[in-house]
Amino acid sequence: MRLNPLASAFACAWVSFGLSLLVAAPAAAQQRPDPQAQLIAKRNAIEKELEQVAVIDRKVMVKMRDGKLMAADIYRPKGAGKVPIIFSRTPYNFNFWDVKLGAPRDMTRELEAVKHGYAYVEMQERGHFFSEGNYDILGMPLSDGSDELKWMSSQPWSSGKVGTTGCSSTAEWQLAVVAQNDPALTTFNVQGFGAGIGKVGPYYEQGNWYRGGAVQMLFISWIYDYGIQNQTRPLFPRGTSQADLVNASRFYDLAPQMPPVDWNKAFWHLPEKDMIKAVGGPPGIFETHMPVATGGDMIARTPNDPAWYKGGLWNEKLKVSKPGLWFMSWFDVSVSPNLAAYNEVRRTAPKAIADQQYAIIAPVLHCAYTRASEHTMIGDLDVGDARFDYNDLVYGWFGHYLKGEDSPVLAKQPRVMYYVMGANRWEQADTWPPAEARTQDLYFTSEGQANTLYGNGRLVDAPPAADHPDKFVYDPENPVPTFGGGGCCQGSAVKFGSYDQRPQETRNDILVYDSKPFEQGTEVSGPITVTLYVSSSAKDTDFTFKVIDVYPDGRAFNITENIQRMRYRNGYDKPLAWMSPGQTYKVTFQPIDTSYYFKPGHKLRVDVSSSNFPRFDRNLNTGGNNYDEAKGVIARNVIHHDSQHPSRITITVVPNGEPVADGRAGKGG
Repeated sequence: MRLNPLASAFACAWVSFGLSLLVAAPAAAQQRPDPQAQLIAKRNAIEKELEQVAVIDRKVMVKMRDGKLMAADIYRPKGAGKVPIIFSRTPYNFNFWDVKLGAPRDMTRELEAVKHGYAYVEMQERGHFFSEGNYDILGMPLSDGSDELKWMSSQPWSSGKVGTTGCSSTAEWQLAVVAQNDPALTTFNVQGFGAGIGKVGPYYEQGNWYRGGAVQMLFISWIYDYGIQNQTRPLFPRGTSQADLVNASRFYDLAPQMPPVDWNKAFWHLPEKDMIKAVGGPPGIFETHMPVATGGDMIARTPNDPAWYKGGLWNEKLKVSKPGLWFMSWFDVSVSPNLAAYNEVRRTAPKAIADQQYAIIAPVLHCAYTRASEHTMIGDLDVGDARFDYNDLVYGWFGHYLKGEDSPVLAKQPRVMYYVMGANRWEQADTWPPAEARTQDLYFTSEGQANTLYGNGRLVDAPPAADHPDKFVYDPENPVPTFGGGGCCQGSAVKFGSYDQRPQETRNDILVYDSKPFEQGTEVSGPITVTLYVSSSAKDTDFTFKVIDVYPDGRAFNITENIQRMRYRNGYDKPLAWMSPGQTYKVTFQPIDTSYYFKPGHKLRVDVSSSNFPRFDRNLNTGGNNYDEAKGVIARNVIHHDSQHPSRITITVVPNGEPVADGRAGKGG
């Protein structure tokens, strides 16, 4: 086909323009920084600096008393002689080489420890990556901790003093090992450690597995997403040399690559015990009997099952006699058992040790301490400038207890430092709750129509004379969806944090009770307890509540939440307590802690319902095992409130709480 002159000219111009693009494109690309190249360069630079200042000993296989080998990486200052050890043990991947990036992992933490004059030892927990044996979440053998401490402290480069640190699963094993009172373990720093707390005081959460007897579903997604229970896994042959392991770890980090799961759908599967199987996950400790100390089959246990006391969970019978630095947060999975553990150690330890326990409670989500900013956001709630130099305190702490150094940072640190949300300021006390705090009761009342935010539920200073009960229907097929709150690890299924609850409060299965507007600013810092008088058509059901700050413009931000399974209302160490239609029962939730300042003109709101899913599993209302059932029944639930049935919320108020700090108020007013 011939082109006319005009078309030919146009075609030539277009080809020329296209060629110029092909030539110019690489030049333009070169002008734009490549983020991956920058990251690789940064990682290589850190690794090079680490090699200059540290003796690096990777893939050291440490033998436990049962013959199993645990993998460790060790970094210690060159030419420093005997040095103290900062010890981090984890089920997560710390392979020194990022096999996907093709560069070293970020070694900033290791480099920083070495520069401060410590050996930094990272060790893989049993049953993961390069370590041998079978993993047991919330129940790994305490003997591993003792054997690891003995090995570390006996190395020729060790001063014999070890301090532990870490957040989440890297912290949760610590307290039970500390309680073994090994002479080498000198001090500990636990951060976001709730899954390491078993039974303490009124709390039978057993490592955050339960809340009020309901299963916290985060563990189901966590076990799958991180390949936690996959014990059919590759391992290098026994006898593989250290040099070969180091070399091979540049190509294989042994990390499981789990197919992604839409937990928005997966959490709905029944029976609950088959949930991991239903998404294609492997069998293991969640639903299968396993050759571990606790026996596995976790979903079939009850909150006081003897299995919880056979593994590595700390409980109140295990005494701690070492100085401790405790980090917690208001929007973690659960803060109250952590505070109870802190108070128990201060109550039972020798006085000198009790006085060496320091707590910080921050206004952040799980392990998000260092992500606080000038405008720290918890979901949609701005709680102001919550920044704090945790690193400075941690190294001041280790300097004092591992090296015997004076620490100006530690010298000015209060025993308890907590952040007052709403007032958006750090506060200090010698105890938790603050010694001057007092309790105050607010009583539920209505005209029998507390349903939705448009109902007539109120919180008043005295119980009403007459009972106008509030009724709602709880259908396990239509539970109240989780919207905010504390937690972690549930993928896109849950938005954790604080959000305006009004969209949910139009549901008829949510009862809404409001106080009068506060005439003066009021600081609520300490435990919150709710007592309800209830009846139900079901043999067993759950009740839930949320505590909310209602702004003058109507916005309603959640502060904390709780749940109670009725079969356990008399105690987790007592016979199961079933319900009969027409009977009224008293139920008191376990205390839940917070620190929040209600500004003048704001109201305290309590939402009551029977579900908060998938934060907690659904009660199917049958009175059966729940975990092995596929069908539920509807419960018609009732809240009673009169002088004979004084349903109430008990808050802990700090008198004369200071107002919002100048320039540090969050959004809204």
